[in-house]
Amino acid sequence: MIEFVHLNDEGRHFREEYRVRMDDTHANGLLRLDGIARYLQDVATDDSHDSVVASADPWVVRRTALRLVKGATWPHYLDLITLTTWCGGTGPAWAERRTNIELEGRLVIETSAIWVPVDAAGRPVRLRENFFEVYGEGARERKVSGRLTKAPIPSSAQYRPWPLRTADLDVMGHVNNAALWQALSEVLASPVHFVNVQHHASVEGDDVVTLVTSPGHLWLTVGDDVRVSAQYELL
Repeated sequence: MIEFVHLNDEGRHFREEYRVRMDDTHANGLLRLDGIARYLQDVATDDSHDSVVASADPWVVRRTALRLVKGATWPHYLDLITLTTWCGGTGPAWAERRTNIELEGRLVIETSAIWVPVDAAGRPVRLRENFFEVYGEGARERKVSGRLTKAPIPSSAQYRPWPLRTADLDVMGHVNNAALWQALSEVLASPVHFVNVQHHASVEGDDVVTLVTSPGHLWLTVGDDVRVSAQYELL
């Protein structure tokens, strides 16, 4: 069960505003899930740069979950949304980044992501002390699990090719996290109640990817290897 811890006064908080643009919306005008993934990625990057954490370690996302607050309005084209992000807890070699999305001063979407610092070979490395100097001892006190799980693919699942594009690759040479969320936007129209996306291994630009779907679940596979899995709940 994923816990969405509340914002408190401990440690660092970073806030940024975004205007929902046309390229991040469905034909119905509602913000797409991959649009949210881009905002989460951007606010995390901007927070890291603004905090001047002295580390050359790149960070990769392993899990991102989001839920719509009960009774809240899903963001729409041209809405001005505010993202507030902070560290909600840590493990030995990962950290939880909590991000709240507000619309007109009201909390509408809560998100929780596990990010992992890696070395040049892509292996996880332990969190450095200067991380806690920036994000606070409160982050160290709450321990979070970095364990990933995935539901088995049922025999009734539907399969279709998921072709990759050069534009999907990021500076690390992998298919970007937000690009992978486009698979969700292909299957799900906003709004949704809950989504949990887990990255079990990277997707490379020359991979032959298959999109596998079953009610409430989605997988991106390369051969028999599940690279990304997602669980969702509709409204």
